[in-house]
Formats: sequence, structure tokens, C-alpha cells
Amino acid sequence: MSTLRMTSDLRRQLILSAAKRCFARSGFAGTTTKSVAAAAAISEGLLFKHFPSKAALYAEILAEECEADPDLAHLLGQEPSTATLVELVQGMVDHFMQLRDAPDQEETQRMRLMVTSHLDDGEFARLLYDKVGKLIGPTFAASLERAIAAGEATKIGDEPLNLFWFAHHTVLMGALTQLPATPCLPYGDAAAAERQLCQFILRGIGLTEAAISTHLGRQPSPIAGPSVTAESA
Repeated sequence: MSTLRMTSDLRRQLILSAAKRCFARSGFAGTTTKSVAAAAAISEGLLFKHFPSKAALYAEILAEECEADPDLAHLLGQEPSTATLVELVQGMVDHFMQLRDAPDQEETQRMRLMVTSHLDDGEFARLLYDKVGKLIGPTFAASLERAIAAGEATKIGDEPLNLFWFAHHTVLMGALTQLPATPCLPYGDAAAAERQLCQFILRGIGLTEAAISTHLGRQPSPIAGPSVTAESA
């Protein structure tokens, strides 16, 4: 790697570190690219050479946090299979549907930002979808392919990643109904609703009832050393 490239990569990390401090202190709305540049001790023009917008900076930070999550890294390092596919869906449902009761309100603010982006110019949503798709999409698609080959799922359409996004959007909307102090919809018992949502999604992506019965609710595979994803991140 050239000295120029190393300097560029180091500067990029310094910008991200400065941006994390700014976002943590002022939130997304209260942070400007000018304040991030000042915190990184660089010009705003130099910042724009690495990140074209504030949304791009924030999306990159969130993507790095996802990659650093040990549970997600372990899951993405598992052999593609029906069990991995079900575990991935369960994890997504658990994460979003439990945000309302999470002590860290930063997560709920991020979800609100994601929704707001759809109603605005869509830049932040597009960036984050791209990063999430590249991170999780390959494992989802490969696991669905294995499930179909094993006779535990039927093929639905020619774009497997669409199924991932349909599942993601379903969970996101379900979680949004629960965010207000008084939920928009009473789903009843939370644990039962989450299981029902998992079943709905798994049926929607083509899993058989036998596969759902076998794999849904099983304990996640234990973490045994660094995963493939963790090593390559």
C-alpha cells in the first residue's frame, strides 16, 4: 500500500472519529460538516473529498457499528443454511421490535431519521440500504438458496434480495407503530407478536411450515472464536 493511500485512509478514519464525537454531542440535525471538519482539524473542502455529505458520514458510521457488532459478525460468519436464515430473520425482528423499550434512545432517533429520509430527499436511506445490503444480503441470499436446495423453502421470484428488503420493510413498519408513548397499534403480548411476525416473514420468503417449526425459536449458534466476517471487517 502506498504512503499516499495510507495517509488518505488515516485521514478518513480521523474524520470518522471526529464525526462520531460531533454526532454524539449534537445529534444528526445539530451537526454540520463544518463542525466535523473543525473537530478533525481539516478544511471542509478536504472533508468533502472523502465524504460528499453529512448523510454519507453518518451512514458510514452506522455501517461500521454494524460490522463491529459481535453477534451480527458471528451470524454472518456462519455457514449459509436454513438455520442461519431463520436466525437472521429472528435477529432483525428482535432488534427492531424491542427498540421502544431500549435504554439507548439513540437507536430510536436513528430509525426516525431513516423514516424522515424517505419523506425528504432519500439520500440517507439510499446510503444505508446500500451498506446494509452489501453487509447482510450475501448471507441472506446464500442461506435462502441452501434452504431451497434442501427442500425447506420454495423459490419466490428471481430477485432473492427483494425478499430481504420486503422482510426489512415489514419489520421497520411494525416497529414504527410501537414507537409512540401510546402505540399506534396494540399487538398484544410482545413475545407472541414477535414470533408471529417471524412466522409471517419466513412464510413470505418461502420457508415451509416444517422448516419454520424446526428452526424458529432454537437457541442461536454459540460464538466459538472470531467469525469470518469479524476477521475480514
